[in-house]
Amino acid sequence: MNDQKVIKKVRRYDIDTLRVFVFGLLIFYHVGMFFVPWGWHLKNNVIYDWLIYPMLFVNQWRLAILFVISGMGTGYALAHRTQGKYIKERLIRLGIPLIFGMLVIVPPQVYLERVAYGAFAGSYFDFYPQEAFIGIYPSGNLSWHHLWFLPYLLIYSVLLAPIFIYLRNNTKSGILKFSALLLSKKYGWYYFAIPLILAEIFLEPLFNITHALIGDWFALTNYAILFFYGFLFIKLGDLFWKHIDDIKQTVLIFAVISFALYLGVRMLDDGLFVHIVEATIKVMNFWSWILVLFAYSAKWFNRKSKLIRYCNTAVYPFYILHQTIIIIIAFCIMNWSANFFIKFIILSGGTFLISWLLYEVIRRVFFLRPLFGLKS
Repeated sequence: MNDQKVIKKVRRYDIDTLRVFVFGLLIFYHVGMFFVPWGWHLKNNVIYDWLIYPMLFVNQWRLAILFVISGMGTGYALAHRTQGKYIKERLIRLGIPLIFGMLVIVPPQVYLERVAYGAFAGSYFDFYPQEAFIGIYPSGNLSWHHLWFLPYLLIYSVLLAPIFIYLRNNTKSGILKFSALLLSKKYGWYYFAIPLILAEIFLEPLFNITHALIGDWFALTNYAILFFYGFLFIKLGDLFWKHIDDIKQTVLIFAVISFALYLGVRMLDDGLFVHIVEATIKVMNFWSWILVLFAYSAKWFNRKSKLIRYCNTAVYPFYILHQTIIIIIAFCIMNWSANFFIKFIILSGGTFLISWLLYEVIRRVFFLRPLFGLKS
């Protein structure tokens, strides 16, 4: 009980800041997907290969750190809730926006993609609802698109809740003792990367990441480990924060070097040995960047901020809205002759501005709030 009170009283403002930063970066990342050769819903009339490298850098850790942060949020949420109340709250906060998103937010994305590439001709009212929910995307039109994060998070929250409750109520459990022992070592952080490396080696070649839930075994395993780690690190408390603070400078150097190595090993021929080396470097790289982000955020941003408090509340509606807004704007400018920087500014600025204007409406209308994950 005492342990629960400590977690309830302490708030890590740096985690709020990092959450805002990573979700803000997600918008820029999805804007970037419009310009690179990787598969995405709409593509610009000119593709920029040089953009692959900054996109690849962000892609290494952006989703991983989101699941760790979500696990940390669960650590705080379960400090003052029963398992039943926690699961009910997760069903409401994740399930309602997911259903609403699939019915209202995502269909315009699918419609514009179909129109852009000649798979559908007609107005949006011809498409919705007659065609919008026929078949599963990509062969059909029903999809959760960028909202895939919500069902994954919901499944982890429900399935792992009994384990989290056990760890909350048993502060001297073997898992916590062993984790504390690892963090007592100078580079104990990297022992936690071993399960992620094993998943990368053995599951990644067999199961492509689809975010479709069914058969997405590598992604499900990988993200579940990261989500669990987030909860675990909150339970370890000061031991975790002190550990990453002690080694942050060394790990920053290692993170930069490992990313360079990762770019190099990607150019090698395929083979079992190359795959093992690439998988190991890839995990060590994104794991290092996660540490760097947590460590320096804790050093610089663990303080109250009215702006971060506002943004932290706005993050969820922004996340739900942003990709639909990006695709609407992208559809309008995809064939313009304007250069990359003009289009990037229009897409990014327009998405943030429209998301903000809509958020200001949403947060003031009581029946809209739960549809976008806000408390009533």
